[in-house]
Amino acid sequence: TKCESGCVCADGLYENLDGRCVPAEECPCEYGGLAYGRGEQIQTECEICTCTKGKWKCVQKTRCSSTCNLYGEGHITTFDGQRFVFDGNCEYILAMDGCSVSRPISSFKIVTENVICGKSGVTCSRSISIYLGNLTIILRDETFAISGENPGVRYKVKKNALHLMFDIIIPGKYNMTLIWNKHMNFFIKISRETQETICGLCGNYNGNMKDDFETRSKYVASNELEFVNSWKENPLCGDVYFVVDPCSKNPYRKAWAEKTCSIINSHVFSACHNKVNRMPYYEACVRDSCGCDIGGDCQCMCDAIAVYAMACLEKGICIDWRTPEFCPVYCEYYN
Repeated sequence: TKCESGCVCADGLYENLDGRCVPAEECPCEYGGLAYGRGEQIQTECEICTCTKGKWKCVQKTRCSSTCNLYGEGHITTFDGQRFVFDGNCEYILAMDGCSVSRPISSFKIVTENVICGKSGVTCSRSISIYLGNLTIILRDETFAISGENPGVRYKVKKNALHLMFDIIIPGKYNMTLIWNKHMNFFIKISRETQETICGLCGNYNGNMKDDFETRSKYVASNELEFVNSWKENPLCGDVYFVVDPCSKNPYRKAWAEKTCSIINSHVFSACHNKVNRMPYYEACVRDSCGCDIGGDCQCMCDAIAVYAMACLEKGICIDWRTPEFCPVYCEYYN
């Protein structure tokens, strides 16, 4: 529409990120603020994308997995992406199969036990129990214990400075990866080979977010608290009637919480901002940082930020956000 002084590429050539003119075949692709060359690939849970002529060409994977997150003081993201918060001092079923009335046989069940961790009444996930027939794995006090056996299940345990990871295969049914940060964050990643129904606080994994609040009685609850109460492992536990707002109860902590959690909104995570919506993670971080008021407040804050960093990693974006002064990771004793 108007003349501009300067250089332009000749016909058939295009300017790349270095300012050089290249043919279309050599055009890079952009993702998360990074440039990828011709033929380079990125992977998500369900797709493999290849850079071709400056555009991503994506192919669906034959087997697609989905992840349910339980983190901080009762934040859950279901397999289908529904988010909610609950505070309940009880054992709750996170995920299990064998939910249908006609075939109520379960091959796995994952239960979380919540305990009070702040004076305002907020709870933290402290203990996880994984039941695989006669095989039981208990995660508690930064370690794990295995009892019983099930020859029909294969499992492998991996450790690093931050996480305990369990790869579990139930042949012909599920491949599961369970990741626990030894504190409050727990991730269930499932790839299934059948259309077996899954149920629990992690939802029904049918691809529809709107019916995730399906209760144990097989109806969709009108709110998350009714849904949560239906999945108590012990019916004698008290029901949850309201969700605590820790920042209202501890207003003196709110400014500190907002300041420390603001790293999620800062340039440090800028490469991820247009790939993963940061606001739910920021709000969860502020809430948890207000709530951990009897010790472990920095741990709560760091755990909440780590969940956003992990969501970025799922999209292929690795953020180097920890420093020796901010949420450091200490080397193992002999490392």
